[in-house]
Formats: sequence, structure tokens, C-alpha cells
Amino acid sequence: MPADVDHKALAVSLNQRVWTLLETDARTAAESDEMIHAAHASLWHWLQAGGPVQQQRGEWMIGRVHVVLGNAEAALRHARRTLDLTERHSAELQDFDHAYAHELMARALELNGDRRRALETWETAQELGARIRGSKDREIFEGDMRAIPFPAACGSDTI
Repeated sequence: MPADVDHKALAVSLNQRVWTLLETDARTAAESDEMIHAAHASLWHWLQAGGPVQQQRGEWMIGRVHVVLGNAEAALRHARRTLDLTERHSAELQDFDHAYAHELMARALELNGDRRRALETWETAQELGARIRGSKDREIFEGDMRAIPFPAACGSDTI
């Protein structure tokens, strides 16, 4: 790859494309594939230009894509990576990163049929979300929690 590649700009652009596709109601199969590829490409570029914070957020994004698409195994794999990165780099991350890591894990556990652990983890995500210091960050997190309903079958109230 040429040395003059702006990895950060590419990572941001790909991330924005993923969000656009995530928010598309009538996504085609081709757009779903594009979303997966764009999420992975965004993370790859962040690995060239960023650090643990960007890696954690990139893993979260990939996990979110797989949750939305119902890919249980991939969602859980990336949720585990996200949570591991969150624990290993806790001091470098923001309070909302911790909440998001647990939100993803709860969804991945639910997709994989582990309802008890999913509910426990969802409750942790809600608690961490309620402690997000920045009101705008907290509002964004709560919106992302509501964007994908958490199954009532778990016995949890959704945000």
C-alpha cells in the first residue's frame, strides 16, 4: 500500500458508510455484504492509524453489524473481542465504550441462546449507560440501545 494513504480518513469514511447501511430499512443482500466488508475494512484502516480505542470501537462496529444481520457466531466472536479490549485498555477508553461493550455482548449472547447471561449483561449495559457523564454521549447510547429492540423474552425492559 502506498505510504501516502490516509488510513484515518478511510477508516472514518468506511465507518460512516456502515452507519448509513445500518440505518437503511430495506437493505438488500448486496448492501448487507457491503456493510460487513466496510466494517472490516474500517477496522483494518484503524489498525494502521489508530490505537486500542479505535480497535475496540471497530470490533464493536463489526459485532453490531453481525447482530443486525443475525449472524450469531460472528456477533459473539466480535463481542468477546470488544469486551476483552475494553478490559485490557479500560483506562484509555471513555465511559460509553464500557457501556457499548456490554450492550453488544448482551445482544450476542441473546442471539446465541444464552438468555440468562444476556439479561445480566444487558442490565450491566443499562447501569453503565446511566453513568455516562456526558449528556449527549448518554443520549446517543440510549438511542443505540433502542435502535435494536432487546427481546422481551429475556424478561428485560427495554430502554
